[in-house]
Amino acid sequence: MPVVGRGPPFYSFAMARDPSAALADDDAPPAPRPELGELFIAFAKMSLAGFGGVLVWARRGIVEKHRWMTADEFNETFALCHFLPGPNIVNLSVVFGSRFRGIPGALAAFTGLLAPPVLIVTALAALYAHYGEIDALRRTLAGVASVAIGLLFAVSFKMLLPLLRKRDPLAIALLIAVFVAIGVLRLPLPMVLSVMVPLSMVSTYLMRRRAS
Repeated sequence: MPVVGRGPPFYSFAMARDPSAALADDDAPPAPRPELGELFIAFAKMSLAGFGGVLVWARRGIVEKHRWMTADEFNETFALCHFLPGPNIVNLSVVFGSRFRGIPGALAAFTGLLAPPVLIVTALAALYAHYGEIDALRRTLAGVASVAIGLLFAVSFKMLLPLLRKRDPLAIALLIAVFVAIGVLRLPLPMVLSVMVPLSMVSTYLMRRRAS
């Protein structure tokens, strides 16, 4: 049976209550492999909770709640999904499901992720076509967008913690270089990836070879 995480949904609350407990949640040993039904239900819950983005809830469900991956494993898998074409979270559902249950697992996670929001968005689109001009609705949507941005910052910081705890100067230097290249200099993402991904792989290989 999956073990429910001790930390609450938002990292800032967990750190305010007990920083060591919040960090320990990420390092707990993984739980047994999920069944197909568990994959479908878990990703369906993530998609239904993920207003403004599913990444926050995907990490919380996979790492903290169900213990199916460690924090490092999630970061590595999500990094791979970033590099693949297509929506990152959809790639994550396929990669994650196939890792544990092969092609049936990929289909279960993929269907659970997309089926509920497709049905809901279809219904909401019909309502928005009739009531989208109402000022109260516009203000509500603006508030939802602000919450989504806050959640994104929170989960980004939480994903950064395992890297900071390792105190790997090379990894931190590469992270800063990518941030500057994309966030400050506004260089094209494909060009940055084509340079930084091979550089990081070669650097990691050389450092591990030297250490051994």
